[in-house]
Amino acid sequence: MAMAEQQQQIEHSHLAIRGLNLHVAQAGTGELGTVLFLHGFPEIWYSWRHQMLAVAAAGYRAIAPDWRGYGLSDQPPEPEAAVYRDLEEDLLAVLDALSVPKAYLVAKDFGAMPAYDFALRHPNRTCGVMCLGIPFLHGGSSFTAMPEGFYILRWREPGRAEADFGRYDVKRVVRTIYILFSRSEIPTAKEDQEIMDLADLSTPLPEWFTEEDLAVYTSLYEKSGFVYPLQMPYRSLHKRHPIEDPKFEVPVFVVMGEKDYVIKFPGVEAVLKNGTMEKFAPDLKITYIPEGSHFVQEQFPDKVNELLLGFLKDHPVA
Repeated sequence: MAMAEQQQQIEHSHLAIRGLNLHVAQAGTGELGTVLFLHGFPEIWYSWRHQMLAVAAAGYRAIAPDWRGYGLSDQPPEPEAAVYRDLEEDLLAVLDALSVPKAYLVAKDFGAMPAYDFALRHPNRTCGVMCLGIPFLHGGSSFTAMPEGFYILRWREPGRAEADFGRYDVKRVVRTIYILFSRSEIPTAKEDQEIMDLADLSTPLPEWFTEEDLAVYTSLYEKSGFVYPLQMPYRSLHKRHPIEDPKFEVPVFVVMGEKDYVIKFPGVEAVLKNGTMEKFAPDLKITYIPEGSHFVQEQFPDKVNELLLGFLKDHPVA
């Protein structure tokens, strides 16, 4: 089936959530349960297109919101006031608005942080959590040892990314970020460079990312701009308060691409390998996808779908 035909199975609506209209993509009827998909940056509901159709075909209901300030969702009135707790509260309100008693959370990149926190605070509303690219880092990752040109340090600096991105159209910005974030090296600029200088138009897109995909992302980021996406996640990390003595009461599944640059972040590999996560998540599984990049669900959709459907099947809604 062509992607365009498949896309027609995905329905779009807006929900009034905590004073904002949030865009939600949905597919499937959900006899077996509901799967809530949470994107990262520079992602959007569309990042989950392959997974939504797979779970819908298997008898689940797929729901993929655009976070507030992203894509077709409203911009919050004060983007600089962004905190992670807002995202958690939005998730709870989305479940309530759609009359979903419990959901499986499938999250990617920074979306993993509200997903983990939601599962810890609302175990009665959570069937299980599957996170791609980000393990549970109690207390977060410290970037003090990172070079000054590390992209997160650059993007945390007020005005710097705005000036860097502002030299180009949105399409070129999204294109460059997809290229940089799909590599195994952490995007880091030299002193006389900006992050956008790390690729140019002669640098090819990853082979699994089409010009059509780029056009969809571009149109959604043209709509939202980058004001809120820079605040959430990058300029809000210091405002995320870890939950005291966290203990997951639901199954946790972490899927990492072996070529994901995030594995090179301080503390990440240690947490994956040294058993730290088991202390917090008694029912834990960690799986690696060889050759997998940071965008493993778009790069190897069949592999991720197989892992996801296996996780859902192993943990049926009680």
